[in-house]
Amino acid sequence: MASKEEKIDLILRPFRYDNDTLQDILGRLHKEMEKGLKKETNPDATVKMLATYVRAVPDGTESGDFLALDLGGSNFRVLHVHIEKGAKDVRLQSDSYAIPESIMTGSGEQLFDYIADCMAKFLEKIGMKEKKMALGFTFSFPCKQRGLDCASLIKWTKGFSAAGVEGEDVVRLLRDAIKRRGDFDTDVVAVVNDTVGTMMACGLADHDCLIGLIVGTGSNACYMEKLDNVEIWEGERGEPNQVVVNMEWGAFGEDGALDDLRTPYDREIDEHSINRGQQIYEKMISGMYMGELVRLVLLEMTKQMLVFGGRTSTDLETRGTFQTKYVSEIEEEPIGDKNPTMKILHSLGLKHATETDCETVKEVCRAVSTRAAHLVSAGISAIVNKMGRERVAVGVDGSVYKYHPHFKELMTQTIDKLTHCDVKLMLSEDGSGKGAALVTAVACRLAGKS
Repeated sequence: MASKEEKIDLILRPFRYDNDTLQDILGRLHKEMEKGLKKETNPDATVKMLATYVRAVPDGTESGDFLALDLGGSNFRVLHVHIEKGAKDVRLQSDSYAIPESIMTGSGEQLFDYIADCMAKFLEKIGMKEKKMALGFTFSFPCKQRGLDCASLIKWTKGFSAAGVEGEDVVRLLRDAIKRRGDFDTDVVAVVNDTVGTMMACGLADHDCLIGLIVGTGSNACYMEKLDNVEIWEGERGEPNQVVVNMEWGAFGEDGALDDLRTPYDREIDEHSINRGQQIYEKMISGMYMGELVRLVLLEMTKQMLVFGGRTSTDLETRGTFQTKYVSEIEEEPIGDKNPTMKILHSLGLKHATETDCETVKEVCRAVSTRAAHLVSAGISAIVNKMGRERVAVGVDGSVYKYHPHFKELMTQTIDKLTHCDVKLMLSEDGSGKGAALVTAVACRLAGKS
């Protein structure tokens, strides 16, 4: 009969990938990337490979004053970003404004008038109302982009429902609102995806930063692709012969490509999600689901009498109670110190947990977070190998990458095994603000305006 340790190992084994499995995942994603880039196969591709119209990264010659607008939730920010030629970083000042629910759910005109009103207040405050600056607009809602400064909202999410905006160009709506006021002027140069902003925000410090990655509540990646490989490109050809592709990689696996790797716990998470059958890769990686995966595994182990003496608690049986931040806190715990884990288990009503239980919980957390790091690393390696460069930097943002104690280290080791390239991971700060301003600065440089 199998021992307790063997039974635990049996439950956790599907989370553990060897090198061959990771190479296999890398190959599957590469195939899906190719499918997304080709005109003929793009409609059936799960990874959509959206061309962003961002054609270059900072080269150090950008300079001047720029504005950035970051709208992605019930608070939005206005930023002023000053770039010095040759500097490794920028100077910025910003203000945050709450959007009242009545405006989130009112008319589109009201919403954009409110945004323009806050912009005017900000420019007044910093004494730059008379100066016309180029602006980058991070608009974190699903959009169909038709140019660097043209993006139509597909559908509102995150509690917004402002009427008359879906299907419309959000840049035109912003320009119209600024025009209606008439007390300041700005040149809206770019609509920026937050993943692209993440990449660009690292571009001043390292001009080889050609990949952007987010591992937080969700997960996505973008990278610089040769224009000749982007059959779906509808913009102008010619120099620079490249464009940043927003992969929307969270949807990888929606066609069943990862079915053999999904555990019963992954399937249960998907069953109870609001977007069943969608974002399969993301659900195996991101912070939105990591804690819940641990809870489901612990519940199964309790049923099999492997932890907590077979006794659960109301909290352990309730969806969403095991927060993803607990995974980081438990794994960060110094060796021999069971206090943080014990405290978390007590807060979940598991006051009967033993020190051995704490060890098992830590092992489950490690298995789930390591799998996430391995899956992300296989994804980044697929991009790196496709790019075929000797050196590349990756701008990374998101709570899982930032706060998990071993995520970066695991990624570095795994990418090293899966590629023949010098890959540097950089923590990206403020992709949706600073990154948007840098996209704008680069666009002005290319147009000869800066």
